[in-house]
Amino acid sequence: MLFSNKLIAWYLQNKRDLPWRETQDPYAIWLSEIILQQTRVAQGLPYYEAFLNQYPTVFDLAKAPEDEVLRLWQGLGYYSRARNLHATAKKIAEDFQGNFPSTYKELLLLKGIGQYTAAAIASFAFKEQLPVVDGNVFRVLARYFGIKSDISTATTKKEFTALAGSLLPPKQAGLFNQAIMDFGATVCTPKNPACNLCIYNEDCLAYQTNQVSILPVKLSKTKVSSRFLNYLIYKDPTQQTQIQQRTSKDIWQQLYEFPLIETVETVEESKIEQLIYQRHTGFELQRITKINSQPIIHKLSHRKLHINFWEIEVNNTLSHGLPFSQLKMFAFPIVIHNFIVQHYE
Repeated sequence: MLFSNKLIAWYLQNKRDLPWRETQDPYAIWLSEIILQQTRVAQGLPYYEAFLNQYPTVFDLAKAPEDEVLRLWQGLGYYSRARNLHATAKKIAEDFQGNFPSTYKELLLLKGIGQYTAAAIASFAFKEQLPVVDGNVFRVLARYFGIKSDISTATTKKEFTALAGSLLPPKQAGLFNQAIMDFGATVCTPKNPACNLCIYNEDCLAYQTNQVSILPVKLSKTKVSSRFLNYLIYKDPTQQTQIQQRTSKDIWQQLYEFPLIETVETVEESKIEQLIYQRHTGFELQRITKINSQPIIHKLSHRKLHINFWEIEVNNTLSHGLPFSQLKMFAFPIVIHNFIVQHYE
């Protein structure tokens, strides 16, 4: 147990002071794990505090309107996490009277909770003897043990889960899991790890064989495709505009946006203007102005978005219009939210 003992001793001296580590409340732990799934701690911490302040209990979250939850989530990305968070809160409040399932297998049945999150909640909140395996754990173990298996495969994940499980000290799974994740996040980092200061540098195979930069091995790469979005910001004589909700199963589902023209490639400005006129023959268009001189590039996990905003002044009053001052009441993707703040507040 040399590896585990060293790790826990390091953690007790160097652990980060994070609020979800000061509680065994499964609601708070679940909330932190969902927020941190695709988010760095520094970015996620203010959201965690905001959610707990707004929704102190799972009942409060369950009762909240979905639009309100999405608006509070704004800026974290991967909005399906917020929708699943809300759905699971409702289920726990209504079907389980507010009591979280206490085992890994039961937690896995809840929306938005996968193997890693279930293991984290089960070990942190309910003391179940289970390892967690995330990117930090892959990295620490791959380097220390010199493992060159491709971590993008299911077989390798099982291999690492078994290895991490074999390292768990008796009745201290939660402590070990927190320790190895913290170690990976602060010492054994993806780039520029602190190998000279590392407690394992005499035993780490990657360090001893000069392979730190190539481990862990991840062969499959996510294919990124481009999308070209032109948002139409109408402005009528009463200073009202129009928005719409994205309801289809696509990026930003259930969030709001301005009316959209999407093209399959970059097209000339004159072509977009032509499409605007074709689309709105019933409107009395007074002026079309392209607001950003260059496309705003916004990157998602599988998409590279090229975004332009067009302000369109119309002479007639818009149906279903709303004042620009009310836009802040709606949950927009962060790139649109930032644009609104910059230009219309």
